[in-house]
Amino acid sequence: MELAQALGRIAEVPDFPEPGVLFRDLSPLFADAAAFAAVTDALAGTVDPGVDLLAGVEARGFLLAAAVGYARGLGVALVRKPGKLPSVAGRVDYALEYGTASVELPTGIVRPGQRVAVLDDVLATGGTVAATCKLLEDAGAVVAGISVVVELAGLGGRALVPGREVRALETC
Repeated sequence: MELAQALGRIAEVPDFPEPGVLFRDLSPLFADAAAFAAVTDALAGTVDPGVDLLAGVEARGFLLAAAVGYARGLGVALVRKPGKLPSVAGRVDYALEYGTASVELPTGIVRPGQRVAVLDDVLATGGTVAATCKLLEDAGAVVAGISVVVELAGLGGRALVPGREVRALETC
């Protein structure tokens, strides 16, 4: 399946999770084996060869990072919402397009000096990705790029991760 056709499986849901927000739902893409494979292959191609580990952001980033990790022979660090980890290496609070949130990194997963690529489904306002980068750097890692399926350019998310390589399969 062509990448453009695969990306066409992404549903746009108006007014979710609140009025005025246009939510990009990758569920139909994940449910289509050919579309998921096309996106996995394309994302795998965005990860630099020297990367040691992938960081997947809860929850859709987990699916993407796991698939890309398998394709590239890399492990995955799971960046979680609060209350999901038995041992927390760090926590960062941040603003969302429609509220606030936090992410946490498990203890002992990321080693100092590791080159880690961040994977997520959507780059919107940039808070989640910026918080993830901070968590990784606080653990001593080097953020070696950010890869997303969709970037909502009008929300300016790249501004929160200046100087970082951001790769998006589709920009809206």
